[in-house]
Amino acid sequence: MSSAPIEFLYFDLGNVLLYFDHDRACRQMARVADASVEEVREVVFFSGMQVRYETGEIDTAGFHDFFCRRTGRSPSQTDLALAASDIFEQNHPTIEIVESLSRQGRRLGILSNTCACHWDFCIDGRYSFLHDCFEQYVLSYEAKSMKPDAGIYQTAIEKAGVAPSSIFFVDDRPENVHGALECGLDAVLFIGADRLQEDLAARGIAID
Repeated sequence: MSSAPIEFLYFDLGNVLLYFDHDRACRQMARVADASVEEVREVVFFSGMQVRYETGEIDTAGFHDFFCRRTGRSPSQTDLALAASDIFEQNHPTIEIVESLSRQGRRLGILSNTCACHWDFCIDGRYSFLHDCFEQYVLSYEAKSMKPDAGIYQTAIEKAGVAPSSIFFVDDRPENVHGALECGLDAVLFIGADRLQEDLAARGIAID
């Protein structure tokens, strides 16, 4: 834990603020494409396409084209993107912590490995706290770098505009926490809202 006062706090999105379900995505994509779940899972998660999409190497149109070529199916881009994206559920206890921090005037950001269609789905107004509480969004497909690579953390540091040691970061994956620590951030592993509140309290940040 850094001894520097915390001036900026970054939150991971998936499984910290919003739970997600890849199995649900595969089922829904299979339905709109008239394909098997196994076929969809192979194309999306085992072909390398997910990493290419989440690092911005391809855009949503490229994702759709790749999917159609590999499966031989032709769902509409809109239907496929929605099927891939309607997979989130809010983690209300963690969101309540974020809302408390926002009321205190804390500077907050999102630091997430994600793709364009997922982010477009999440930021369209259905999860108002994303608009209301956060001032910076560091997204892998825009940064062209995925956690735990150093590039995305450097982008996050630049956007925060403060010293790395003054940036708090919480993520549910140990390798991403390690990558952040290597870049000088004060990073912790997300276990649950209660533990997160304890981690913040240890840094002098109380939740009302």
